[in-house]
Amino acid sequence: LSIHADAFKRSSVRGVSVYSLSEGGASSEMAAYLARRENAADLAGGVSLSGQDEFVAEVMLDMQLDWKIQESRLLGEEMLNQLGQDVELHNSNLAHAGFVVLKAPAIPSVLIETGYVTNSRDARRLKSSLYQQRLAAAVFRGVLLYCHKRPGCPLPKISVKHYVVKYGDSLSRIAEQLGSQV
Repeated sequence: LSIHADAFKRSSVRGVSVYSLSEGGASSEMAAYLARRENAADLAGGVSLSGQDEFVAEVMLDMQLDWKIQESRLLGEEMLNQLGQDVELHNSNLAHAGFVVLKAPAIPSVLIETGYVTNSRDARRLKSSLYQQRLAAAVFRGVLLYCHKRPGCPLPKISVKHYVVKYGDSLSRIAEQLGSQV
């Protein structure tokens, strides 16, 4: 997971976005702009295939990249679903770009833009510990739910219950609805 707060030339741009690696071009002008800017500061990860036949190495890298892109999209979709329950999204669709931090072929990866410091509303939210906790909880749920759908997930199966407190709720009523204790 690569977690960022960013800036953009227009102060009206706000909200959370999730990116996965794109084999082709970026999914939007903003994705391309952000990828160009971020990539200037990052180094690519890689896998050593030294000693392998050139053709075999190429096929292995292609297979690994296909797997990584598919898994990263699944992780990104789950992350977006969870974040969308708690925070304002910039885009409700998973975005794709060639961020260098997403290119290590061995693991699925996503980049999360938590908001834009050039937007006054986002900047205030990003400073709030409550908002940071909501972001962290949504990211945790996204990773957990993604992992539980994958064979061989090392994380123990736990149920994740999510409830948004409404006006007039009481702690005892919420606990009862969730089958929990106060």
